[in-house]
Amino acid sequence: MSAGGESRLTHWRRQAVSDYGMLGALLVLALFFSWRTWEVQQPEGADAGHQIAATLKRSLPSAGGILIAVRDSADDHAFTDAIADDLRGSKVEIVEIVQGQPSDARRALVRVTEARRSVSLIVCTPATAAWPIWQNLGEKFPSLKEVPIIQPHGYHWPNFLKADNLLNVANQIVVIAVLAIGMTLVILTGGIDLSVGSLIALSAVVTTWIIAGFGGGESASIGSMWGAAALGILITGLMGLFSGWMVTFFAIPPFIVTLAVMLVGSGLAYLLSKGQSIYQLPESFVWLGRGKLFGSIPVSVMLMALLYLGAHLFMSRTVWGRYIYAVGGNREASRLSGVPVTAILIFVYVINGLLAGLGGLITASQLKSGSPNYGTMYELYVIAAVVVGGTSLSGGQGKVLGTLIGAFIIAVIQNGMNLTGVESYTQKVVLGLVILGAVLLDRLKKTGFRRRTGRKTA
Repeated sequence: MSAGGESRLTHWRRQAVSDYGMLGALLVLALFFSWRTWEVQQPEGADAGHQIAATLKRSLPSAGGILIAVRDSADDHAFTDAIADDLRGSKVEIVEIVQGQPSDARRALVRVTEARRSVSLIVCTPATAAWPIWQNLGEKFPSLKEVPIIQPHGYHWPNFLKADNLLNVANQIVVIAVLAIGMTLVILTGGIDLSVGSLIALSAVVTTWIIAGFGGGESASIGSMWGAAALGILITGLMGLFSGWMVTFFAIPPFIVTLAVMLVGSGLAYLLSKGQSIYQLPESFVWLGRGKLFGSIPVSVMLMALLYLGAHLFMSRTVWGRYIYAVGGNREASRLSGVPVTAILIFVYVINGLLAGLGGLITASQLKSGSPNYGTMYELYVIAAVVVGGTSLSGGQGKVLGTLIGAFIIAVIQNGMNLTGVESYTQKVVLGLVILGAVLLDRLKKTGFRRRTGRKTA
C-alpha cells in the first residue's frame, strides 16, 4: 500500500474512533451489567408450559395422568393452556387443573383421591411448588405418597439481556433520543438550547388541551387528534423559530435566549392547563406511545429509528448537512464562502423546536395525559446524550448516530443501576461524572490536536 493510501486509512480509523468511539464504551457497559445481573431465570407463561409438556411426553408412562396446580393469573393461565395444547392427541391425561390458592389444591386432591383417579405427576410453577400443601403429602393423601412434583427448569441468563428489559431500555430513551437529534444540530453550529424540556410540556399540554376542549375529549376522532398534535408541534416549532431569530438577528447568546424561551414555554403550559393535568383523552391516543408493531416492537422505538436514519442521511448526504458542520467549524469563513449562515442557524433551532414538540406528543401518548410538569430536567439529559455521543460543545464535530449511542449509554447506565439496586441519589452522582468525563475527553482531544499542530508548524 502506498504512503498516501496508508495515510488515508489511518485518517479514516482515527475519524471512526473519534465519531463512534463511545460504541466501545456502550458494549463494555452492556457486558458489565450482563455480568452483574447474571442469575437463574425461571421460564414463565407459555414458554414454561411448552417446556413441561416436552418433558411429560418424554418421561411420563402412557397410562399416567397429571394434576396441574397454578395461581389464577394471566401467566399461569398461559402456562396451563400451553401444556393442554401440546399434550392434545398424546396419551398423557390431564386429571385436574387447579387455578387458585392452596385451599383450592387441597379440595382438588380430595376429589382425585375419593374418585380413585390415577395421578403420576403433579405439575406446578415455581410459585405453587412452594405451597405448604405438598409437604408430607403422603401422610395426608396416602395414595399420592410416591407422586413426584415437577416444575419448569431454570436456566442462567442476565436480567439485563432479557428481551423485555432491552425493549424497555429503548422505550424509555425514546423521548430523550428524539430531542437529541435536534440538539445535535444546534450544538454542531456552536449553539445550545435549554428550552427543550419546557417545550415538551408545552406540546403535551397544547395537544391534550385542544383534544379535551375542542376535539371531543374521550370521544375525539382520529382527525381531531392528528390536528391537535400538529398544532402542538407547530407551536414548539415557532418557539424554535423565535430562538433562532433572536440568536441570529440580535446576536444574543443562545444560552440567554433559550433560557428565556424555557421560562416562557413552561409558563404558557401552566397557564393553558391551569396547573392541572389533562386526562380527557380517548383510548386510541396512546397508540404512538404504547402501541406495538409486528407484535412486540414499540411504535415509538420504530419512529425513533426512522428519525435517526433520516437525520444521518441528511447530515451525511445533503448540502445543508455540510453547511451545518461548516457553520460550527468557522462561522465567518462559512459566510465568506457563500454559506447562508443565518438560514442555517434559524433552521437548526426550528428543527429542534419541532422535535421537542414531537417528544412532548410521545410523552403525552405514553402517559395518556398532558401536564405542565413534563420534561423537567430533560434538557440536561439531552445535552448529556449529545456530548457523551462525541459531539463537541464548541461545534463543528460530531455525528447523529454518535448521539444515539450517547443516549443509549445514559439509558444503559440508568437501567443497569436500577437492576443492581443502586439508589437514585448515587445514580445522579454517576451520571454527573459520566457527563463531566465526556466533556473532559472532548477538551483533551482538542488540546492534544492543537499541541501537535503547533509542533508541526514550528
